[in-house]
Amino acid sequence: MIRDAFIHATYLAASVLFILGLRSLTRPDHAQRGMQQAAVGMLLAVVGTLLSRDIVRFDWIIGGLLLGTAIGYPLGMFVPMTAMPQRIAVSHMFGALAATLVGVAEYHLHGPELGAAQMGAIGFEVLFGALTITGSFMAFGKLQGFIAGTPVTYRGQNAVNLSLFAATFGIFVYLVFRPDNPVLFFAMLVMSLTIGVMMVLPIGGADMPVVVSLLNSYAGLAAAATGFAIGNTVLIICGALDGASGFLLSVLMSKAMNRSFGNVLFGAFGKAPEGGGAALAEGLTVRSVTVEDAAVQLAYAREVIVVPGYGMAVAQCQHQVRELAALVERRGGTVRYAIHPVAGRMPGHMNVLLAEANVAYDRLFDLEEINDHFERADVALVIGANDVVNPAARNDPASPIYGMPILNVDQARSVIVMKRSMAAGYSGVENELFYLPRTQMLFGDAKKSLEQLVSEVKAL
Repeated sequence: MIRDAFIHATYLAASVLFILGLRSLTRPDHAQRGMQQAAVGMLLAVVGTLLSRDIVRFDWIIGGLLLGTAIGYPLGMFVPMTAMPQRIAVSHMFGALAATLVGVAEYHLHGPELGAAQMGAIGFEVLFGALTITGSFMAFGKLQGFIAGTPVTYRGQNAVNLSLFAATFGIFVYLVFRPDNPVLFFAMLVMSLTIGVMMVLPIGGADMPVVVSLLNSYAGLAAAATGFAIGNTVLIICGALDGASGFLLSVLMSKAMNRSFGNVLFGAFGKAPEGGGAALAEGLTVRSVTVEDAAVQLAYAREVIVVPGYGMAVAQCQHQVRELAALVERRGGTVRYAIHPVAGRMPGHMNVLLAEANVAYDRLFDLEEINDHFERADVALVIGANDVVNPAARNDPASPIYGMPILNVDQARSVIVMKRSMAAGYSGVENELFYLPRTQMLFGDAKKSLEQLVSEVKAL
């Protein structure tokens, strides 16, 4: 009796901490505390589960804890920020694998005896868990680069995928009422694994952050179903929180790109339009700028807006950005940071990098807050951002990114773009901003260029 009360108390405390952790993550200055609250909540959930009367052996559990720690610690401590989206995709894959294995084990032990409700929970966790395993692996491969980041499509692909999902769901419904058919159960498992591959193949690199977020939602739903299947309340709660938050995040990210879920999942977005880039560049030239000239502009600017993008994450130059901003402010200028919701390769990517460099939270502004300031800015410094500053999203109805909310960088008095080359962004669309008369390109490694800028500004 005391043991059961303690277990329920730990589950309640864990659930409260999960909710508080999510709440804290809504504010950058509380995000670290939110992660700590969630970590303590998970520790309490594990402790409560280890006290369950259903556990008859601890050798496999101890082995699993040691193996999980051996995998999780390096992933959390040593994976660089540039690879964080891939790490998140792998985490979803492991979570979905755990839920799927629990479902398979439950069916193997109790298959013919399962009632409709319990079979429904097991079938649901296996279906969504399995497609999340392979879908997350495909997302990891596209982000890491060993699977083509461009959409892989063929004629009738959407019809094939929808038909495969309908057939799999049909088997799931049949098993709910007739669970004594292991052949169909494992057929559903294999078909679900196939769905995960087929679902992500036609999605381009530009949409991978949304896909990873959506797969997070699927993994949460699978975990919640696992909780129903084995009667674990904390799994139900944390799975529901994970599923709901992942889905809402996917909606917000799609909105930030002016895209629908249907367009993300079936639009094959991320493939460069044939001939589009050449047509834009024909007869146009870009203006380059030296480090010395860029330093003079920044040193005497009164209003500077820094626009970070994935290039800043690749170069790991956030500390040099902060140092340059401090020099500008020391000379009487004002520096703000413009953060687009989908800049980088995961939600909040730029916020995390700038927080790592101790940039004050009140200097970070989202799209709605900062866009009206660009027309008053002396210099807009773009560091590795591309699609999120492309005026084609606002000016060209024929552009694939038309309608996507962008940062109004082109309205600044002067624009300095730090970039390695003229390569297009994830959307594959060439950037009109680079050819505007007020835009100057500072080519090269962003970290080295910023170090030189810092030295030049100090010398002025």
